Amino acid sequence: MDTKKLVTFVDLAQTKNYSKTAERIFTTQATVSKHIMALEKEWNVELFSRAHREINLTDVGKLLLPQVKELLRVEQKIHQTINLQQTQKEQSLVIKGVPSISQYQAFDIITNFAKQNPEIKLKFSESETELLIDSLEQDEADIIFTRTFDKANSKYETIVSEHDYFVLLVPKENPLAKIQQVEIKMLQNESLLLLGDSTKLYTPVISMLKEEGIKPHILYEGRRINLILEMLNQGMGVSIMMNKSFDLTDYPEVVAIPIIPKKTSELIFLKKKSNMTNAVNSFWKFAIAETRLE
Repeated sequence: MDTKKLVTFVDLAQTKNYSKTAERIFTTQATVSKHIMALEKEWNVELFSRAHREINLTDVGKLLLPQVKELLRVEQKIHQTINLQQTQKEQSLVIKGVPSISQYQAFDIITNFAKQNPEIKLKFSESETELLIDSLEQDEADIIFTRTFDKANSKYETIVSEHDYFVLLVPKENPLAKIQQVEIKMLQNESLLLLGDSTKLYTPVISMLKEEGIKPHILYEGRRINLILEMLNQGMGVSIMMNKSFDLTDYPEVVAIPIIPKKTSELIFLKKKSNMTNAVNSFWKFAIAETRLE
């Protein structure tokens, strides 16, 4: 139903004058007349009597008037609710990132943005890498921070935050710890502690090993970087991780060694091109300005 016609009906019932109603609702007398005639035709009733140049509500018109007013009040409440929800959406921001995000400058970008924009309701959480794209696609996140070894899908907007590369982590007592750089083929007889496939790091590591004809002996496969570091610290196995994804401060018996040839990844922010809320746009501009590529 066209509520503009209902507004015309309510106002004309008050003014009883086509000219005044036209002026009050910013339209013409002809439009006022058309609105009333359209309602009368649609409802098959006569709303106004027009005798002796006077305009008055008919009995049916008097009966319908309070119901029409209530309908317009309900419509106004609906619009208020919609506007409130839209405002809240414009001021909310959901960001999800890889579990190791605290090791990257993206973490500082997010926290600094939150400090400088307290009016934006930020919800930030970690998620397994394999779930991040789904979060974006299902609108469970406005922006994600993830790792990629390939170019991102062109349907997303992307900010390359930084680059990272694989290194070998070994206990200090391992003979490899004395070498400045290692090649994958040197890991033929090593037991591996690897991050699982949910981190999206398992497959590229296994591919590097297979390219050198190595059938890996996997001692541990899981999600917890700190558990792998603790195992290494106690002299167990070796691991391959991205250079910036860990902190060895609490693991003095572990050494990180560059792998040659170097295999790199990109750490990126992603968002849907269609997501243009004020909060998203504000963060996007901030992240671009704050990103410092090496």
